[in-house]
Formats: sequence, C-alpha cells, structure tokens
Amino acid sequence: MNTANLQMEGTLLALAAICEALKAKGLLTGDEITAALKSAEKGASTRGACMSGANVEAIRFPIRFLRLAMERDGQSLDYAAIAAGVGRTRERAPL
Repeated sequence: MNTANLQMEGTLLALAAICEALKAKGLLTGDEITAALKSAEKGASTRGACMSGANVEAIRFPIRFLRLAMERDGQSLDYAAIAAGVGRTRERAPL
C-alpha cells in the first residue's frame, strides 16, 4: 500500500476523533461540525469545472469521511467501514 494512503488514513482517524472530542466537550454541536464540513465540500465543488470527476471526488473523500464518522455516535472509528460508506454514498456521474 502507498505510504501516502496510510498517512491519509491516520490523519482522517485523528480528525474524526478530534471532532468527536469537540462534540463531547460541548464546544461544537454535531450539527455545527456537519455544517462546517458541508461548507468545505461546497468549496471543493466549485473547482469541478476545471478538474476531472475523479479528482473532484478525491477532494471530497476526506470531507465525506469525516461527515460519516460523525454519524457513528460512539461506535469505533473503523477506517475501512467508514471509507466503504463514503463509496456507497458518493454522487454517481451520469454514464
């Protein structure tokens, strides 16, 4: 496996844990974190005109990963399960 993929995996799990800690301490609500992630995804979408669909999806992946991780409500942060969920829910390009 590419080392960069492992670094991405570790980074996403760390960010997901930080989001959970912010929520648990009452510093941000789950809705506020989700809104921030939606805003980030919207920003990624504005680049779509000058990039391939695969590249836009690559930008969106970490944002969507964190959004799905926030929905786990206390379940363990299982990278493979969350990543598979992102794959199942991503927008499909028309054929």
